[in-house]
Amino acid sequence: MGSRSKLDNVLQDVIKVITNPVGFYRNMPKTGGFADPVIFVLVMAVTMGFLIAVFSLFGAGVIGAMAAGFSALIFMPIFALVGSFIGAAILFVIWKLMGSGESYETAYRCVAYAAAIYPIMAVLGLIPYIGTLIGIAWGMYLMISASIEVHQLNQKTAYTVFGILGALLIVMNLGSEMATRKMTAKVEGLEKQFEGITKQLEQSADKTPEQMGKDIGDFIKGLGNATKNTRDNVDDDNTDGTSPETLSSDNTVSDGINNASPQLSPDNAASGDTMTSEQAGKALGDFFKGLSEATKDLQQQEVPTTDTTPADISSSEAADGANQGR
Repeated sequence: MGSRSKLDNVLQDVIKVITNPVGFYRNMPKTGGFADPVIFVLVMAVTMGFLIAVFSLFGAGVIGAMAAGFSALIFMPIFALVGSFIGAAILFVIWKLMGSGESYETAYRCVAYAAAIYPIMAVLGLIPYIGTLIGIAWGMYLMISASIEVHQLNQKTAYTVFGILGALLIVMNLGSEMATRKMTAKVEGLEKQFEGITKQLEQSADKTPEQMGKDIGDFIKGLGNATKNTRDNVDDDNTDGTSPETLSSDNTVSDGINNASPQLSPDNAASGDTMTSEQAGKALGDFFKGLSEATKDLQQQEVPTTDTTPADISSSEAADGANQGR
């Protein structure tokens, strides 16, 4: 029964803060311990966390908090409770500077009961930028009412101080929300790119061995065409002043690549015939075998040879014998 009574009191205080904040703060007890205001903050934070969790199911909610999903039910009360004590300490100093003589407990009560707008701020968070603007302005109005009714401060001073504070908070929060939304858009773009890459990989994994063999054939076709073009360019460049041996060595490499495997030649690749996985593997083996043999032949042809013939060697030896006889 006691718990039901406390929840009823919390609900009544929420209605009073939202509908008549001036009357609520005018009649608010300045003392009485921290239990009641702490319970009030926790109930409001849990309600806000529940709303954020529900909105996250539909991909909507307060930026930054909606990504947490149902974890907001755990973290939101903790953040709200810690934030209420820190916020009360900051406002306690501000109210002292403004001339208030009230205690920290009174300052905490003023801040804690302002949490009545937490659930409404969760709903307003669905509206980009406008929700942040309304939430901060509403919170500053509650602090102005508390300054006038609880701390008995001058109305003009209260509006000036909290008006400036509210403007600063709006600028900082709007800038932070703008940066967060841009970052979220970039992350979503990256996710779409990764989805496209994943889809391409899945499509490649679904290819049959025949399709993979055809892709390999297309690759070899392009390689053969590039080699043929290179050979033609070499023939054009060496038309004048080039020995037949040089042209023969170049042709040996080109012919070895193009003729290494009949299945990988440009003509067969262009015919569009589909190779099985075994044929594709054999074709690749023949291609690299032919390339190795062509390279080996080229290296043998480039071995330096001397211009001395056996006849020259025998004549030189005869001349040496005649000299020794003398």
